[in-house]
Amino acid sequence: MSARLPRKRFYRARAHSNPLSDSHFPVPICPSDVDFASHYPPQFSAPVVRFADVGCGFGGLLVALSPLFPDTLIIGMELRDKVTEYVKDRIHGLRATNPGHYTNISVVRTNSMKYIPNYFHKAQLSKMFFLFPDPHFKEKNHRRRVISLHLLDEYAYVMQLGAIIYTVTDVEELGDWMKSCLENHPLFEAVGEDDISTDPVVKLLISATEEGQKVARNGGQTFMAIYRRVPSKED
Repeated sequence: MSARLPRKRFYRARAHSNPLSDSHFPVPICPSDVDFASHYPPQFSAPVVRFADVGCGFGGLLVALSPLFPDTLIIGMELRDKVTEYVKDRIHGLRATNPGHYTNISVVRTNSMKYIPNYFHKAQLSKMFFLFPDPHFKEKNHRRRVISLHLLDEYAYVMQLGAIIYTVTDVEELGDWMKSCLENHPLFEAVGEDDISTDPVVKLLISATEEGQKVARNGGQTFMAIYRRVPSKED
């Protein structure tokens, strides 16, 4: 099976890209213009994506989520072109070697910090993932962070009530930053420990990703912030 899967060494890419720079790839004008039907087999008629892995990297979480939620369409969103190409080839390889499986996952190259509303309708998503994002350590670069109060406005727009946003990092300062942003946003509230302990997705946040596995091997710490989309006070 592994002989038909892509090898990362043939997909050289920088660890991170500048999300504020202009990239050259097609951008849909609105969600209705997104051709999600080309991403999934015909068995998913009029496909509606429900999970988004923002900055999906090499697709480890996508692959792990696929068998857990076989009837849910999941999209990975990645800015780096070579990494996106690898994930596409990985999914095609998995589908070829496991007929009937991994049909519910795909990937798109895009800049999620700029174009999330171009891909999803209001209240479309039930889960969003932000795993090991670029910390952008320098204070002048904090505006490049994928979690911020103004970006949470956009994420909240595309998330349905009760939807869950998952964040994790091995950088404590970034973990505090993401938690603070979520804590101070009126449309999100922390998910309780009881719900976290029974959520099958939580254990994948570290084990399924290349970054998480590296942290575990090195005995590092991780910092999670898991929040739920709630109504506004006006609702």
